[in-house]
Amino acid sequence: MPLIKVQTSIEAPDKSQVESLLKDLSSSLSQHLGKPESYIMTAFEAEVPMTFAGTTDPVCYIEIKSVGTMGAKTEAMSQAFCSQIEDSLGVPKNRTYIEFADAAGAMWGWNGTTFG
Repeated sequence: MPLIKVQTSIEAPDKSQVESLLKDLSSSLSQHLGKPESYIMTAFEAEVPMTFAGTTDPVCYIEIKSVGTMGAKTEAMSQAFCSQIEDSLGVPKNRTYIEFADAAGAMWGWNGTTFG
């Protein structure tokens, strides 16, 4: 049910680096949310035309969605994921936005049913 999707303007890293990043993000999101990693989905899109602060310097947008309330966990997740993206992709923390979205169980489908 949790999803972390990364979109960035930078060139795509090699496949093994992307896979490693996605696995690290999956594990980290599982720990932050206290949810089984078996439910976590990750996605990565590179070379997305983007601007931030009026420039085309490297930028990143992250979506984190989950059934339930992330509430007080978002600040720690912002720190962790911004650092992780900066370390792995070189996109500065101050050029990364994260959107946190809580979803009602009935609004999240899986395996022919919903979580609500």
